[in-house]
Amino acid sequence: MERTGIANLPLHPGHAPRWLFDRMVKLSGEISKIIILEFGAEEFLRRLSDPYWFQAFSCVIGFDWHSSGTTTVTMGALKESLKPEDGVVVVGGKGKASRKTPEEITLLGDEMGIEPKKINEIKYTSKMAAKVDNILLQDGYSLYHHAMAIDEHGNWVVVQQGMNIDAKYARRYHWLHGIRSYVEEPHSGIISDTLERRVLDLTSKKSGETRKTMLDLVRDNPKKLRGMIAQVKSERQRTLDEFSGIRVLTMPWNINWRALFKVYEIQPRNYEEFIGMKGIGPATVRALAYISEVIYGTEISWKDPVKYSFALGGKDGVPKPVDRKAYDKSIEILQLTIEEAKLDKKEKLDMLRRLRRFVPR
Repeated sequence: MERTGIANLPLHPGHAPRWLFDRMVKLSGEISKIIILEFGAEEFLRRLSDPYWFQAFSCVIGFDWHSSGTTTVTMGALKESLKPEDGVVVVGGKGKASRKTPEEITLLGDEMGIEPKKINEIKYTSKMAAKVDNILLQDGYSLYHHAMAIDEHGNWVVVQQGMNIDAKYARRYHWLHGIRSYVEEPHSGIISDTLERRVLDLTSKKSGETRKTMLDLVRDNPKKLRGMIAQVKSERQRTLDEFSGIRVLTMPWNINWRALFKVYEIQPRNYEEFIGMKGIGPATVRALAYISEVIYGTEISWKDPVKYSFALGGKDGVPKPVDRKAYDKSIEILQLTIEEAKLDKKEKLDMLRRLRRFVPR
C-alpha cells in the first residue's frame, strides 16, 4: 500500500518525563505482545514498517503524534518492553545507542537462537540502511536515530530518523525485510515534515543509469577521474541549472581520493558493494553523480521520495483518495489489542479515547 504526502514532525528539546516513559513501556508492551500472539511476529514487524500505523501506535500509547519524539521514545519503549521470550526484540536507538546496534544484534540474536549466518545478514542490513539514507538519499536530514526490531526467525524492520538542523524538523525512514535491493527504492515508507524542493535520490529507479556509470567511474583508474574533474572545472564551473533545472547547484569536489584508490584496487562487483566500502561518504557520491550527469548525460532523480501514511487522503482525492479498507483495518487491530490487553479499565478507556481522537472524521 503506497501512500504519499507530508506530516509535521517538529524537533522538541528535552526528554520524555520518566513517569510518561514508564507508562509507554507498559502500554506498548501489552499491545505488542497481543499482536504477536494473535497475528504473529512477522505481522507485528510489518505494521512497524507502516508509517501511518506507527504514528497511530505512538499516539495510543501516549505520545503526541506531531513530535519527533514519536520515533525515539516509541522505539525506546519497545526496546525496554520486548524480551527474547516475546519473539521480538529491539536494538539500537538514539545517538551513542545506535552505534551499539551490531553488538546488540549479536547478543540478542544468540539469545533468540538465530543462526550466525542470519545474524551477520542482519548486521549487514543495519549498516546498509544507515549508509543508504545518509549517502544515496541526500535530502538535508542527518541520521541521529537508528533502531531495528528483529524476530526469532531473523526477520527485521528498520526505523531510523534524520534531523534537518536548519529547519529543526525530523524525517523518519522505514525498511522491511524482503526487499529486492538495498540501493533501489528499498523503503517501505518515509514520513516527513514537508516535501523538499531539491533531493538527490540515487535510490530512485530513474537514477539507475547514473548508478551504473558511477560504478564504471570508480572501477577505472582514479587518475582518469581527476582528469575529468579538471576538465569540467575549467570548462563548466558554473551552476548545474542546465542539467537539473534547479538554481544554484555548484559542483562539490570534496572527494575522498584515498578511498577511491582503495575501491579501484578492490574492483567492487556491484554498486551496493561500492557504497558499503569504508570512506565512501555523501560528498564523494554526490561528486561522482554530478560527473556522471555532466559528462555522460545520465539522468538523476531530484524528486523527494517521501512516502507517509498519516494522512491517507481527503474527500477531494488530494493527495489521493482515502483507502478506507486499509485505514479501518489498522484502527481495528489497534482497538482489538487494546480491549484484550491486561490493563485496568481506565487505562483502556484512555487509550481508546486517544485512538479515536487520532482518527479524523
